[in-house]
Amino acid sequence: MIEPLPEWPTFGVAEDVRPALRRAQAAGEALVLATLVSVGGGGPRPEGAQMVFAPGVLAGYFSGGCVEGDVAGHAWACLQDGQPRTLVYGEGSPWPDIRLLCGARIEIVLERIAADDAALRELLAAEAERRPVTYVSDGVGRVCAAEVSPWPEALVEKRYDPAPRLVIVGGDPTALAIAELGVKSGFETTLVRPKGPETPPPIPGVAYRRDEPGPAMAAIGLDPWTAVAIATHDLDTDRAALLAALPSPAGYVGLLGARRRLAGRLEELRALDLPEGLIGRLHAPIGLDIGGKAPFEVAVSVIGEITALRYARESGSTSTTSPAAAAGAFGGRLSRASETAKTLTSEES
Repeated sequence: MIEPLPEWPTFGVAEDVRPALRRAQAAGEALVLATLVSVGGGGPRPEGAQMVFAPGVLAGYFSGGCVEGDVAGHAWACLQDGQPRTLVYGEGSPWPDIRLLCGARIEIVLERIAADDAALRELLAAEAERRPVTYVSDGVGRVCAAEVSPWPEALVEKRYDPAPRLVIVGGDPTALAIAELGVKSGFETTLVRPKGPETPPPIPGVAYRRDEPGPAMAAIGLDPWTAVAIATHDLDTDRAALLAALPSPAGYVGLLGARRRLAGRLEELRALDLPEGLIGRLHAPIGLDIGGKAPFEVAVSVIGEITALRYARESGSTSTTSPAAAAGAFGGRLSRASETAKTLTSEES
């Protein structure tokens, strides 16, 4: 039975469909994975965007228009007969009444995947263990591993990195706003507030730690897909957080604080024998300059900078990376764009 799409497409808000895959697998249900494999003429979604269809499970989107409803009908048919499908919308489509307002031509591959499929198990195991993997499928057979060579009949090839994580050190309204926006932006988010209240922050989806920054970050386990935002008003806590985060593999380390005090704080790090290369990883004052000082304006600037660096890395862009930038999963420190575009919220600590 075809399940109608909800009137409000909240199913498309989250970018990562792996949680939906996990829900379907946990229910023991076969699912249909739909992957956007070709985009011509521009479009709202990039190649590799995905949707998941299973009884009681729906996630992802391709155009935000009527395409999703049509894909859903084909997905339920695929779920029944198990046959893969390649759908074309736009120029050359057999369904000319379904138009893409952007004038694009897109191709979408649908494949039915059993709950006990080996590639699906490996994909979800890699997610839990924070291992990057590549998924390749021809619609019938599929492989998921650290390195995969596509075969001639392969239709889908997608790289899955570990889910982005965000660690915020602090407990004031700005830190809470960064944490809340981090969750809404798809980050696995942890707020660290040393000696903070026993009750966790009233923000759904945020993990909470009350220990000092060093032990907290060691327990979390910083990796190249983790961003650290230090947003306290305590110099000792800031220093402890920087000494833990800068030598770590974390892909981004940012510090909230007044620009006029930055030189002195960097000298403190040098006096502690922190190598210049590690100090150069620091994004300070934190965030992009969007001109605002309210907590959520600062949060937008911080999440915006982290996201911009991540996409610069993924695209191989060097235009936003300084020559001395350290390598990392989020690219490097923004140069002209970031050196001059630092949030005004950081002028006061």
